[in-house]
Amino acid sequence: MTRWILPLIVGAACAAGSWFFAMSVTPYALMEVATQRITTQSPWNVFTHSPPVDARRQFVVRPSPDLLYSTCPFDLSAGPVEVTAVPVPDRYNSISVFDARTDVVFVKNDEQMAGQPMRVVLALAGQAVPAGVEVVRLKAPKGIVLQRVLLADPAEAATVDPIRSQARCGVVRASSAS
Repeated sequence: MTRWILPLIVGAACAAGSWFFAMSVTPYALMEVATQRITTQSPWNVFTHSPPVDARRQFVVRPSPDLLYSTCPFDLSAGPVEVTAVPVPDRYNSISVFDARTDVVFVKNDEQMAGQPMRVVLALAGQAVPAGVEVVRLKAPKGIVLQRVLLADPAEAATVDPIRSQARCGVVRASSAS
């Protein structure tokens, strides 16, 4: 019986190490795949406002056909990134920030915006940011900002687009950061 204890311990240690490695690496790998897909259609630090999804246009798995999506893959290597959005009246809309691990690190929806434009700066530790602005500090430089707007009918997209297209994502100029 004792001759099986060492192989069992080694096997259990290998299994635990493999599990830990997979759980640590998988979120980063998934985000890398997502940002590669998105950056083929959208440059870094710029919002792209996509048309309504259908079977031919699905940039994410199982997108909701009653939502309009806008994406901004961000890279904080060149400095903090400012995200602004105007709430779309009378409908659910939100801005979510996903970090390099796929964790949601910031969300603001239409109720929280209370009809007012939203402005938030994404930054790494130590990066200077403008005074008086909401700041989200991230541990890694890359991630994705996702804007979602709920439609009651796909035909509403034409009336919603001018409002959601006001959302911006871009590197903060050095003169506006302190």
